Amino acid sequence: MATADWFAATAVAEPARAPRSRTHPRPEAAPTRSPRARARTSNRRITGGIVWMAALAILLAGVVALNVAVLRTNMAVDRLDRQQADLQAQNAALASQVSAASAAPRIESAAHKLGLVQAPAADTSYLDLGRP
Repeated sequence: MATADWFAATAVAEPARAPRSRTHPRPEAAPTRSPRARARTSNRRITGGIVWMAALAILLAGVVALNVAVLRTNMAVDRLDRQQADLQAQNAALASQVSAASAAPRIESAAHKLGLVQAPAADTSYLDLGRP
């Protein structure tokens, strides 16, 4: 009995309606074109397609050229960054050398080699350069 419920009247779809008649008359068929006219239309479509493909190829070539230019620029920037780091390291080394060269013990030893000696504190006097 359960299978009979599956085919109950409420479960059955309604029959399809009959197609309505058209109120608008059908347009007349377009006159057939000559083979020459069809060939011209076909040639225009082919030419238009070729133009679009060429334009797309040019745009893609431009994108590739732009990417290559950006890559070259990035490589140049990287090279300049490395060069800047090297120059900064050289500057630090030179500053260290200048600091070592101008150190007080080095200057004292150079003065002793030249025969110069430090004056004793008792022999030191001051001049007053103030105006009366």
